[in-house]
Amino acid sequence: MSALEAIDAWPVTTVAAGWLRADDAPTSRGRTAHRLPLASVTKPLVALAVLIAVEEGSLALDRPAGPPGATVAHLLSHSSGLAPEASEHATISRVATRRIYSNHGYEILGQVVAEATGIDLGTYLREAILEPLGMDDTALEGSPARGASSTVDDLLKLGAQLLRPTLLSAQTMALATQPHLADLVGVLPGFGQQSPNPWGLGFEIKGSKQPHWTGSGNSPQTYGHFGRAGTFLWVDPRLETFCVVLTDRQFGPWAAQAWPALADRVLAAAAGGG
Repeated sequence: MSALEAIDAWPVTTVAAGWLRADDAPTSRGRTAHRLPLASVTKPLVALAVLIAVEEGSLALDRPAGPPGATVAHLLSHSSGLAPEASEHATISRVATRRIYSNHGYEILGQVVAEATGIDLGTYLREAILEPLGMDDTALEGSPARGASSTVDDLLKLGAQLLRPTLLSAQTMALATQPHLADLVGVLPGFGQQSPNPWGLGFEIKGSKQPHWTGSGNSPQTYGHFGRAGTFLWVDPRLETFCVVLTDRQFGPWAAQAWPALADRVLAAAAGGG
């Protein structure tokens, strides 16, 4: 069974997947032009928009944002101390002391980008990323934490960009995908307490986390994000491989079992193992 044939057995109604290695042509399966909600896979797109604004000089990573003492970088890396949701108590930890996954932090980032650039985040994202990459079927129409939708075809274009960045400098991309406050502990949603729980500037980093939603063959440098809508993308920079999956079934035990197995099949195929 090939890497992407494995998804045919998943307990989902609609699924599409794709992967690519370095400059090779992408491989895909399923309804790759079908648009689906990204849920929290929205966050890497928003993070890229923030980083472009930083390179353009509209923003700075050390700009104060969120609770007192927090910055744009803290919001990107879930280290601001903010509660997960805006409806909860505003802060539940001191800045830079714990990794607390916060949708609220990304909603604040959306406001920060709009204030700094004079352009609403959805428009800025389209002009700075989606149009240059030809991601015509992708849009942010809701929360900066989870409100985008896209297709596998579009996200494969994003994967090529992450592997060979042109919209950002290589230095900025490297900074975004390295651990920020690497030793912080915290809960990885769906996979429990992790010590440490490394996170970059908008990207979750595998590190030594166990269990994890990527494969046993993924390097510790692997970064990406998954979403509650049953979606994920990961990039393994050491193996120069990108993989994306969109489904119409919410994340659950089925995904925690299926996704790592798929990742190992993809990596074997990328290495020439079929």
